[in-house]
Amino acid sequence: MRLGWSQRAALGIFLLLFLSGCRSDTPQLATVEMPSTGMKVTVTRVASHPFLARYNLTLRIESPGGCRASMDLFPDTGGVSRRNLYEIRGGLLYVIGQYDARVIDTQSCVITLSEFRFLDAQRSFLGSFDEEKGRWTFLLREQRAERPFEAL
Repeated sequence: MRLGWSQRAALGIFLLLFLSGCRSDTPQLATVEMPSTGMKVTVTRVASHPFLARYNLTLRIESPGGCRASMDLFPDTGGVSRRNLYEIRGGLLYVIGQYDARVIDTQSCVITLSEFRFLDAQRSFLGSFDEEKGRWTFLLREQRAERPFEAL
């Protein structure tokens, strides 16, 4: 079966629109350096579905002293990629999402999963790992105010 010029053009336009709707599985990194601890905190987001807004997320920390650790975060199954970053006394950082919370001990270079009820309420909001204008990035508290998560 031979396609005419107009049919080939229509097929080409369809393929272009179809492929432009696909999400890339190229890792998107959002990083912030913490002057108070010397720690670099990165949340990497990778599309896990070609069309739906679903992502796998990984938290990674590293310091100039050689500390390196990483942990998978709860995946984004639709609009829950955002993670808020907090600092508390004793060199601890919190990375809190809608469904999970991670505690970063900057002195021992350890990331642990924590239940929300065990988190210190006296914490200082530093910013958010989030999508802004279609780009995965870290937004400092001066760029955007804290957005708490909905209670489930």
